[in-house]
Amino acid sequence: MKELEIKESLENLANKWTIEQSIYDLHLGKRDDVSDFQLVVNGVVFHIPYLVKDKTYVLWKCLWPDCHNCCERQGRLPLTKDDISLISKKMEYESESEFIKKETPISSWNEMSTMNNVITTISMISLKRDAKETEEQDGKPLPCRFLDGCGTCELHPDKPGVCWLYPFSSWMESDNGKPVVHASFQLTGDCPGFYTDKTSQPMMDILQEYSKRIFEYNMSILRTTREKYGFINIVQ
Repeated sequence: MKELEIKESLENLANKWTIEQSIYDLHLGKRDDVSDFQLVVNGVVFHIPYLVKDKTYVLWKCLWPDCHNCCERQGRLPLTKDDISLISKKMEYESESEFIKKETPISSWNEMSTMNNVITTISMISLKRDAKETEEQDGKPLPCRFLDGCGTCELHPDKPGVCWLYPFSSWMESDNGKPVVHASFQLTGDCPGFYTDKTSQPMMDILQEYSKRIFEYNMSILRTTREKYGFINIVQ
């Protein structure tokens, strides 16, 4: 995402929320003292930004129901095979093939790991965020059609796995031939839940909860690609 787009997103957040200056600068790449602090929780390697000059960790907590900005500015909703099965039933389709035909496009995009040395190219079936979503809108923020007026997802709890992960981005790397799951924050400027603290302890319960979601999501991704519902290519 371009710096200008992130800046505009942060300025929109600042109309309602107080954004710490260090968080603002981190999003825009203006901090030259960011260290990659790694926490391993239930087999998932979390990459937590540590601001060396301030001696603080960048942490996160969800502010729902006061905030549902992630749903109002959704970039894309890639679906695992498990998602397709659950959501097609939730939307009362008689078959998965009919659901795929009417409700999904195919999305392709690149993701880069926190240390900028692993590029992952991903192609997956995605859920339309708008019933009339176009190919040109893929990856661009759109209000999700399943967000109701009270800030609740109409698909919940059967919403896409990627929604359960926000604001984390997740990927797998090979360690001596074994897959290792990694996760880091998505710093797009769309979430007001980031803050700093002198210790990572306030976020440990969240990491415990999300580690299970993230691990299972990556296993679901493996099943999805194995059954040829998507394609992932990793370049180091």
